[in-house]
Amino acid sequence: MWRCLVIEDEPEHARYIATGLRELGHAVVHCRDGVTGLARAVEEHWDVVVLDRMLPGDVDGLAILATLRRLGKKTPVLVLSALSAVDERIRGLKAGGDDYLTKPFAFSELAARLEALVRRAGSAPEVRHLQVADLRIDLMTRGVERAGQPIALQPREFRLLAFLVSNAGQVLTRTMLLESVWDYQFDPQTNVIDVHINRLRKKIDHGFAQPLIHTVRGAGYQLAAQPPA
Repeated sequence: MWRCLVIEDEPEHARYIATGLRELGHAVVHCRDGVTGLARAVEEHWDVVVLDRMLPGDVDGLAILATLRRLGKKTPVLVLSALSAVDERIRGLKAGGDDYLTKPFAFSELAARLEALVRRAGSAPEVRHLQVADLRIDLMTRGVERAGQPIALQPREFRLLAFLVSNAGQVLTRTMLLESVWDYQFDPQTNVIDVHINRLRKKIDHGFAQPLIHTVRGAGYQLAAQPPA
């Protein structure tokens, strides 16, 4: 779990980011202006900061970045901005930003970029294999096996399973699955997730005494060695 500071003055954008990160299990604090955001960023420890480039008042995103770096703060910062010109991206990076993402954006891309920033900051080793119980995934070869038995998956099925396993134990909402696996290509009311989950269950759980893919009624799905309470 990360401690994430979101400095964003637009309520809808802030709610979208904070809700998605909290659903992934992270702790999120939201600041609506640059003055408050700068104070929190300087005074507390954060694993990552999501920073809007254009903030109202005298303290904008670049000013926050410059202050953090001048004080020796090495907290990873992802800059968000509606300004997509190359010169603006360069300004954001030169000011001390670790990454730059233009609006609008998919939450799945934001989450992936933040994960990369946190991983680099912590010098964590690259993950090649994922495993839950006797289910094992090789992210490099895209191989899947359960109890040593190979399981053939279609590309979309593999992406869905990898996302479930990488978030093992967490309840994943349909919105999270749509954004991470389907890239906004489908209406959230569609049953495409349920169809793919059922197909995946037939390949992953059929014939095994211990089911791994669980439905959490009214919430979404969870992959875990034990069913949710």
